[in-house]
Amino acid sequence: AGTLAYVNAGTQLARVDSLRSVLSPGLIGAFAVLGLLPLGIGQALGVIRRRRVYARWKAVRPRSFDCNLVVIGAGAGGLVAAYIAAAAQAKVTLVESHKMGGDCLNYGCVPSKALIRSATLAHQMRHGARYGLSNANADFSFKAVMQRVKAVIRAIEPHDSPARYSALGVEVLHGHGRIVNPWTVEVALSSGGTRQITTRSIVIAAGARPIVPELPGLHEVGFVTSDTLWEVFSELDAVPARLAVLGGGPIGCELAQAFARLGAQVTLIDNAPRLLSREDEDVSSLTLAALQADGVRVLTGHQALRCENSSGRKLLWVSCQGRDTAVEFDQLICAVGRQARLTGYGLEELGIPAERTLQTNPYLQTLYPNIFAAGDVAGPYQLTHVAAHQAWYAAVNALFGDFRRFKADYSVIPRTTFIDPEVARVGLSEAEANAQNIAFEVTKYGIDELDRAIADSAANGFVKVLTVPGKDRILGVTIVGQHAGDLLAEYVLAMRHGLGLNKILSTIHTYPTMSEANKYAAGEWKRAHLPRRLLAWVRRYHDWKRN
Repeated sequence: AGTLAYVNAGTQLARVDSLRSVLSPGLIGAFAVLGLLPLGIGQALGVIRRRRVYARWKAVRPRSFDCNLVVIGAGAGGLVAAYIAAAAQAKVTLVESHKMGGDCLNYGCVPSKALIRSATLAHQMRHGARYGLSNANADFSFKAVMQRVKAVIRAIEPHDSPARYSALGVEVLHGHGRIVNPWTVEVALSSGGTRQITTRSIVIAAGARPIVPELPGLHEVGFVTSDTLWEVFSELDAVPARLAVLGGGPIGCELAQAFARLGAQVTLIDNAPRLLSREDEDVSSLTLAALQADGVRVLTGHQALRCENSSGRKLLWVSCQGRDTAVEFDQLICAVGRQARLTGYGLEELGIPAERTLQTNPYLQTLYPNIFAAGDVAGPYQLTHVAAHQAWYAAVNALFGDFRRFKADYSVIPRTTFIDPEVARVGLSEAEANAQNIAFEVTKYGIDELDRAIADSAANGFVKVLTVPGKDRILGVTIVGQHAGDLLAEYVLAMRHGLGLNKILSTIHTYPTMSEANKYAAGEWKRAHLPRRLLAWVRRYHDWKRN
């Protein structure tokens, strides 16, 4: 077919003998065929691939289906996918084996932020003299702090509850879902028995679990993860006197600072040469200074070797440049990352490729076009808001892909690490831009000059903006400071809709607020790009007016 199309086009070109014949129907038709040929070939190859993938399941394909969509996992991604399907009037079943709300509500974002709030308040009261309060009392009950964490979870639980989603039109099943063929999910119900559900499409949103390092002696001395510490620590009468935190990423840094502010003697160990190693060095330096100011002992560039009990003392041995050091602890938190939950869902039997995450195409389809993935199992980001973002694409493509499909858009992904000061970023860092050979200019505004930050005794941090050289188009923004995560939203909006720094500069920001830092950063960029020659003429004009 391709050869015939090219031969036909050549034949039609050979017949061109005047300007009028260039617009002949034959020539236009020949080139139209050439233009559509790649699309047609692509469609044909897609059909062939799909037939091959589904060939061994042809005999079990149902003639009709119980559902339009089955969603496995009721975390951020699964909840959004189910919500969208129900809103679109599709019949949807949501399967969850543990707790609705997933890791974010029960073990991650929500409990950690509740803990951080209590720790921050205790820290501020302890340093009341900074605010002119000479008799501030920071006494507290650690058990009460942990009870408050649980109370916050309970307060948010109704937002993600089976009752709410049932009212929205979602069938909620409590049990473990396993895909037995491309159109059937078998649910081992928690109440007993099993149920098989046939469905047009499936969304896998099973989330992730903490990585437990293969460390000799670790299980013998005992440890907690970012998932299990909430239950274990809620049984304690006092904060652990000596706490070791393994991992210097966002989770490790947040927990280390929070427990240090609640009175623990914290040692933070990380194999990387600096904290928050995915961020730029100026961010890591400020993070290190902030944690050390709160009394955290930071050991970067240290490799964990083993754990041991020595005469009743729990020890973690670490090594740096050939020198071994023992870190004594009462509790050890492993915060070295999270891994996608990929086993036990029937993926291996279906032959769906998976390494650290499931392999998906830009539409979040797996090997089987009717099976989608969203959230931590899809990667590449392990962020609650990205899971929800992907869930929209997965659900819409699953339900309406016959008419139109949407590629998941990762062009503007914000993230925040909730230490004090907060670290927030969207787009490129300097290191990433350099690694990708992307030219950029850097504009930096120090928050220590901001009136509101000074009034709040929070004059620490900066706004750093990367732009296209000579233009105000934003490539990336990093903010370190109080409420950095909230400040970042303005830049997220700007980048998403193609607004440059000139637009931010021309926008009124309330005085005195932290948001003015964004306007002042834009002002710094403008000052560096003033039209010098024009200003020289303007100065001459004013001189002439005076004389």
